[in-house]
Amino acid sequence: MSEGQVIVLERVRRVTNWRILVLGLLAMLGLGVLVAIIVLQQRTDQERDRAVALQQHTFEVVIRANQLSVAVSAAEAALGRYVVSADKTLGQQYSAQWGRAAEQLARLQQLTRDSPRQQGQIAQLRRAFEVRGRELSETALYSTYKRHNDAWGSYYRVRQSPARQAVETLLTRIVDSERVLLRDRTRAAGDLIDNSSFASRILTGFGVMIVVGAVLLGWLAIAAEGERAAADAEATAQRERAAELQLAVDAATADLRAEAHERAHAEAQLRQVQKMEAVGQLTGGIAHDFNNMLAVVLGGLELAKRHLHTGGPDAQQHIENAMEGANRAAALTRRLLAFSRSEPLLPEPVEAGGLIAGMSDLLDRTLGDTIKVKTRDAGKQWAVWVDRHQLENALLNLAVNARDAMEGRGTLTITTDGATLEANQVGECPAGDYVTITVADTGCGMTPEVLDRVFEPFFTTKPVGKGTGLGLSQIFGFVRQSGGEIGIETVLGGGTKVMVYLPRHTGEAATEALEAPAPAPALAAPVMEEAVPAKVYDILVVEDDPRVLGATVGALQELGHRVTSCSDPLAAPVAVAGMASLDLVISDVLMPGQTGPEMIASLGERLDGVAVLFVTGFAGEAEADMFGGRGVLRKPFTMASLSRAVNEAVEYEARRGTQQAA
Repeated sequence: MSEGQVIVLERVRRVTNWRILVLGLLAMLGLGVLVAIIVLQQRTDQERDRAVALQQHTFEVVIRANQLSVAVSAAEAALGRYVVSADKTLGQQYSAQWGRAAEQLARLQQLTRDSPRQQGQIAQLRRAFEVRGRELSETALYSTYKRHNDAWGSYYRVRQSPARQAVETLLTRIVDSERVLLRDRTRAAGDLIDNSSFASRILTGFGVMIVVGAVLLGWLAIAAEGERAAADAEATAQRERAAELQLAVDAATADLRAEAHERAHAEAQLRQVQKMEAVGQLTGGIAHDFNNMLAVVLGGLELAKRHLHTGGPDAQQHIENAMEGANRAAALTRRLLAFSRSEPLLPEPVEAGGLIAGMSDLLDRTLGDTIKVKTRDAGKQWAVWVDRHQLENALLNLAVNARDAMEGRGTLTITTDGATLEANQVGECPAGDYVTITVADTGCGMTPEVLDRVFEPFFTTKPVGKGTGLGLSQIFGFVRQSGGEIGIETVLGGGTKVMVYLPRHTGEAATEALEAPAPAPALAAPVMEEAVPAKVYDILVVEDDPRVLGATVGALQELGHRVTSCSDPLAAPVAVAGMASLDLVISDVLMPGQTGPEMIASLGERLDGVAVLFVTGFAGEAEADMFGGRGVLRKPFTMASLSRAVNEAVEYEARRGTQQAA
């Protein structure tokens, strides 16, 4: 071997050793990067699990606080019923409800034991809770020992006591604190994950560079052994890189899927908490309004009862006040059914301009002489397919809201018109022709904050006792249920315009307008209607509730009719067969075994020439076409409205029989 060859071999040996040394160092560095990635990933997983556990704990505290609030409200409501009725069963219900509230408080204290700050608030809450418990127990003892006047006075004295306000304030403060804590924890967890992801990307990139460098040096070291060996080494390196990249992609995909699943689970829990809060607000609003109305009814009846026993002169006035409270409760029930879309609509073709013209007297009586009402009909005689009664109530509600916004003085303008809209031009309205009804006032207008919440149930700007907050939400539900949309334009200090869009009905509009019931005057007692039947009929009443059945039968007998009662719709065929003559069937809609429409359909030809009147307070999922065009009387009703509905049902059947014969 020549000296030159030796020098070349020695140079090749030194280069090869240097490359092997560099490859070893790169391998160790790559191993260190891999270990760092694994440790970082484990730390990220642990912190994410900890953040999810803390979020879950926060959700549990919020839910438990809301359950405590609901339990306290239920106990106070049960105590109110116990004070009113002095029924020991209701007193036991109050004790049970208050016991449940104490259990919820104990569980809430257990949940917050890891937070000294929350424990301090819980201690304050427990003291306020105990004070509130003593107040309510003292009121309950008055009723237990039949000291009803003291019980009433104590109940009204403590219903807005500092202890009650302290309980509500502390519960709100606890929930708000947990929400702030949840937001901070969520933000911290997100920051940690973002930082870890950024570090992982840097380390991964650095590792890829190390692998590429190692492969390059390996290729240079093997190149001396020949092109074939170099080609094999390059192919092997490419396969290894592809496998590593695939493994990295699979691992990243699995991590993303797990993170998405955890995020979806946390969002579902948060939505459940929000739903529980909404249910609590809705329940509280309903209980507040009904308790006020029941207080009027029960108080009026009790005063009337005492005056009847003592011969006092004001018994009639107290009874009329109680009836006014019951009528207000019935109106609230109808608004709730319309808002929840649980009350079926009875649509018919209605020409909006004619309907508004027919309401002029009613609007004048309702709004008073200081409100100037202007109407303008540019609706091209277009008709809409709506429930006439609900549309009248909606317009009357809008007019009353406008009167309040104008503080009793101003100009109310109601305009009907027609418009052709493109798809989604107004809300979610499909393209087509629409009848527009615009109610404009010259009142104070709305702030942006009020406008954002104007359709929320139980949201009202009126003083306590002056409004339920269901008017606009009921109108919104009715318009949407009728296939239309509603919009509001308002200027603070410059008035408000409410625009109702209803789909045009191409059929012929009904010419007969129904008279809307006039509202009771604000400062006068309601006038009792005198109900005298035009004729005497043989009537079958089918009703599963024995109390409603007895009241309906008694009212019909008082009107002079001959009445047969039936408490089971499945027994109606036997009752019909046993009657010598039958002019009218009055049936409830929702009954066990059969609904009213199903019972009428099953009787078939046995009801030829017999009139049918449906009576309902809640028709569930029943649609208007299930009634077959027959009359529907909504509960509760007066004897006058019952008499009127009976006569109209018989007259309708007589007209239908004449048309069929012709």
